Amino acid sequence: MTVAFDYTRSTGPVIGRFLTGLRDATIVGGRLGDGRVAVPPPEFDPVTHQAVTEFVELPDTGTITSWTWVSEPVAGQPLGKPFAFALITIDGADTPWLQAVDVASPDDIETGMKVRARWAEERTGSVTDLVFVADDGNAPETATPAGGTEDVGLIVTPVSLDYRYAASPEESSFFRGLAEGRILGQRCPKCRKVYVPPRGACPTDGVPTSEEVELSDVGTVTTFCVVNVPFLGQRIKPPYVSAYVLLDGADIALQHLILDIPAEEVRMGMRVKAVWKPRDEWGTSIENISHFAPTGEPDADFDSYKHHL
Repeated sequence: MTVAFDYTRSTGPVIGRFLTGLRDATIVGGRLGDGRVAVPPPEFDPVTHQAVTEFVELPDTGTITSWTWVSEPVAGQPLGKPFAFALITIDGADTPWLQAVDVASPDDIETGMKVRARWAEERTGSVTDLVFVADDGNAPETATPAGGTEDVGLIVTPVSLDYRYAASPEESSFFRGLAEGRILGQRCPKCRKVYVPPRGACPTDGVPTSEEVELSDVGTVTTFCVVNVPFLGQRIKPPYVSAYVLLDGADIALQHLILDIPAEEVRMGMRVKAVWKPRDEWGTSIENISHFAPTGEPDADFDSYKHHL
C-alpha cells in the first residue's frame, strides 16, 4: 500500500535565495554572526538568533568529512544505482552539507576526498539539481543556464510511504468476500453490534468478535464532505462527495464516494446503493465498489442513524 501526497511550501528569502542559486548552478552560503559561512544558509544564526541577511557565492567544490554507502537506493533518492551520501564541506564554507556522491563502489570514496558538483542539465531550484563526483583536477564543464528569471518562491516536495499490510484473519475474510462481491462484517457476541470492515475485537466491550455477518450493499449517508479542491493524482474531477455510509444491518459507517448525483444534492439520510465495478476488474479491496449512488428511496429518518454520526 502507498500513502502519498505533495507538500507545497513557500521558501522565504533565505532558503529561496539558496534554491535560486542551485537553479542557476551556484552554491550560496549564509554568513553567520561570528564570520563563519554555512551551507545551506540558515534563516537565523544558531548562536545569536539574528536573521541571516548576508549571502556568499561559493565554488562548487568541497571536501568529504564523512560518508555512508547506499547499496539499495529507494524511490525518490538522487540516483537509481548504488551511491554514497556524504557530508561535504564546500570550499569557503565552515559547515558540512549532506549531498549525494556518484561513485562506483565504497572503494572509490573516502573521508578527506575532494569532490565537485555535477549539475543537472535541467534545474528547477532543488537539492537534486546536482550530485557530487570525484574532483580529478580537470576543469569541469560549464553548466548551461537554467533559464529562470524569478526567485524560487515555492517548492513542491512529494511525500510517499510504501508499506506492506498484514491483514488479520477477520480482515482477510472481509477482503476475500469483496473478491466474491460480498460485504462481510463481524458481530460482537456481547453487545451484538456489527462492524464493517470487521475488527478482531469489539471496541465497545473488548471481547473477540466471532460471528460473521453478510451485509447488504445498501445503506444511508450519515455525514459527508464535498471535495472542491483539485490535487495531484486526483482521479475524479471536483466537486464530488466523500461520505460515511451506514450499511443496513451495520453499526459503524464506512467511507466511500457518492456519485451519479450533483454534489450539492447529497444530504444526510440519503439512501444509497453500491455500484460495483465490472467483475473482471475486481481484486481484494473496497475499490471493487466504484462508488455509491442514490437508490431513489425516501430519506432515512434521522433517529435511525443519529448515533452513527
